[in-house]
This record gives sequence, C-alpha cells and structure tokens, in this order.
Amino acid sequence: MRIIPVLDLKGGEVVRAAKGRRDEYKPIVTPLSPGSDIVSVAEGLRTLYPFPTFYIADLDAIEGREPNSAALARLGAMEEPPQLWVDAGFTDAEKLSAALAEPSICPVLGTESQHDDALLRRFRDHPGLILSLDFFGDGFHGPASFLDEPELWPRRIIVMTLARVGAAAGPDFERLEQIMARAGGREIIAAGGVRNEADIRALSALGAAAALVATSLHDGTLTPEQLASLRA
Repeated sequence: MRIIPVLDLKGGEVVRAAKGRRDEYKPIVTPLSPGSDIVSVAEGLRTLYPFPTFYIADLDAIEGREPNSAALARLGAMEEPPQLWVDAGFTDAEKLSAALAEPSICPVLGTESQHDDALLRRFRDHPGLILSLDFFGDGFHGPASFLDEPELWPRRIIVMTLARVGAAAGPDFERLEQIMARAGGREIIAAGGVRNEADIRALSALGAAAALVATSLHDGTLTPEQLASLRA
C-alpha cells in the first residue's frame, strides 16, 4: 500500500496540522529538516524513503488567500520532481482544468470548498482528478450529493478525517469501510490518524489503496526499515 507524505502549506512554509484547527497551525519542527522550507522538508522525508508522490494542502488557497504557487514550483524543480496531489481549494473550472493539464499535478477536489457538484460532474471522468470527502469534527463538509451519489465519484477518493489529523487517534476504520462498500472498486485513500505500521497494515487489509501520512513520519514512528518493508 502506498504511503503519501503530507505537506500542509501556509504562508509559504510547511506547518504542523492538528485536528483541522487551521488557525492554530504553526511552522513545522521536525528532525528531518533544519526548518520549515518546503524543499528542505520534502528532502528530509525522502531520507526515510524515496517517496515519488506528495500530497499538498495549500491552506491559503483553500481559505481564499493567495495560493502558494512559488512553493509548488520549487518542489517541481527538485532533482527528482515528485508527483503532487494538490488541494488548492479549487472552485473554478478554468483553474481546475489548467491543473489537470499539468503532467506533474493531480488536483484534489475538496468537498469543503464546493458550493455545488458542478465541477465534479464536469471533470469526474478525468483520470487525473482526485476527490476528497472532507469530514471535520462536526461531520461532513460539502454538498450532500457528494455523499449521496457515489456514481459521481472519480476513480480515486480520499476519505479525509480532519479531526484525527495529528491527534494520534488512529484511522477512522468504520467510515472508511462505509465508503468502500459504496465505492464500486474505486481506489480509496485514507487520511487522518495513521499512527504506526500496524495502522498501515490494517488499512491495507481493509482494502485501502494508499494512506496520507505526516506525524508518524516526522516523529520517527514509521522507520525507514518499516517503510521499505511496506514498499511505501
């Protein structure tokens, strides 16, 4: 099962996420990097394993501010450029279409940013599109049709449980199982709460295609040896 490191971006820096309370996010402090610079953190993560893909949450763009375009461009200029799964709060067809045209980017359509399902209906068949079903502490954020009509889902779906991000609470296996039962063979990516190798193996046994991970990489719970054995 694939492990995809998460880089949460705010003000041009990588920040440490915790339970979806974005106003509390601070620049990351990690033994993998001397600072919160995005390339430095990405390179640090690659000392654990040669991750080919990173998930980027552009928190400024998601909250309606100027996107962190320069930081993303610097990732794309790395010696071995990663594929980037980018949630930049897409609400505009032109911007989403432009992102889908970039070979190194897979845009993530986050339900929390959507007022209706027009973008999903228009682009759901594009192979580069990823849907993120966003669950906060108070439940699902997004138009009801995103949950009620699984026939609209693209081939890859992130089940984002933000209340468990950075909380060491474990993945929401029950919710993942519910989504998988309706997904019709689509790829399900777990996000939020992954603590250790046991969680990764449990997600794999459940049938998840990948997991988005941050805290357990930075705090050393997932070691290079474990990542190699998991073929992350």
